[in-house]
Amino acid sequence: MSRNPSCRPCRIGIVTFSAGDGGNDKMLVHLARGLSEQGCAVDFITRTKTAPYLDRLPFSVRRIAIDESSRKDRTMSLARYVAENAPDVMLSGKRSDLEVLKAVRLASTNTRVFFRVGTTLSARYDHRSKLVGWWRLRPLRRLFPQADGILAVSRGVAQDICRLLKVPAEKIHVVPNPVVTQDMLSKTPPRPSHPFYTGSPDIPIVVGMGGLRKAKDFPTLLRAFAIVVHKRPARLLILGQGHLKEKLMTLSRSLNTAPWTDFPGFVENPYGYLAHAHLFVLSSLWEGSPNVLTEALAMGTPVVATDCPSGPREILQNGRYGCLVPCGDPHAMAQAMLEVLENPPPPSFLKEAVARYTLAASTHEHLRAFGLLPQEPWETPWAPQDGFGKEERSP
Repeated sequence: MSRNPSCRPCRIGIVTFSAGDGGNDKMLVHLARGLSEQGCAVDFITRTKTAPYLDRLPFSVRRIAIDESSRKDRTMSLARYVAENAPDVMLSGKRSDLEVLKAVRLASTNTRVFFRVGTTLSARYDHRSKLVGWWRLRPLRRLFPQADGILAVSRGVAQDICRLLKVPAEKIHVVPNPVVTQDMLSKTPPRPSHPFYTGSPDIPIVVGMGGLRKAKDFPTLLRAFAIVVHKRPARLLILGQGHLKEKLMTLSRSLNTAPWTDFPGFVENPYGYLAHAHLFVLSSLWEGSPNVLTEALAMGTPVVATDCPSGPREILQNGRYGCLVPCGDPHAMAQAMLEVLENPPPPSFLKEAVARYTLAASTHEHLRAFGLLPQEPWETPWAPQDGFGKEERSP
């Protein structure tokens, strides 16, 4: 994509200094691919070249590793990159905001700086003391207003940034994650070799997925599943890795559900697990815009999700495409799971929910947020009074 025929392609640098196996990291790789397909020159800048998902970057995306251990040295390396390449946009994807902003200022170019926020910050700090929350958010309140723009992955996240960090609403752009690629839609992924999928087809398979940590609240899913299996046979797979794995396995044993529950670990390509499951359950206490919920819908898999801040209500369009249940309520979750297993909606209906989350649609919205494409006349910009946020969630 060029600004005009006489100009070089727009150059965009995407920076993530904590590249790992999370959903944010996968989305940044997808975005790099989408921007490259639109004709942008894209540089993907990390501290390593061996993190999960990096092998999915197309050859058209230049990979740059800045592996200095100190923040000061990383900032200086970034500044040299900006000075030499003069990118039109620098997007800080995860834990690199300060380095990116300082690097652009040191380089003295016309590069515009954007931060991407993939989670609801206030919910993340709700479980901490007020003093700890205030102290953790204090530097962000100074930093975020200095960016040229903030990309929020959902309207709930945008509301949160505007209220919590005092960022002017006009600087915030709601841009959906580029979750659904053409590869996902082109063919049904193969059935996994896991024993649950090779067993009796009459026993439904329930899948949960995410890092095994507090935010995902898998204990509630395990307790809900214990209620379900007292009423009908079922199997539960929780995909992911994290420090709570042993505690979750112990809880499963105490609930007497261990024979029907398994923790296979991190699965880089989970689409077969989702496509051939009977139900996906999101049990999170907080999110930004849960990618795995969108992926399950793209596979045509029925879903149940907590009405957490934020994202599930927005993705499911107020419950039209899946059941929303209160956070931390295993009985409500179990009831919803039983109802969906008994009467699953058709896959073609569920797939309607993800149109805004395709790679092409999301890439175009990113380019508009960057000011590299004009706003379409029928589109309504995000505004803080548009009704999305805490007040919209069910009690």
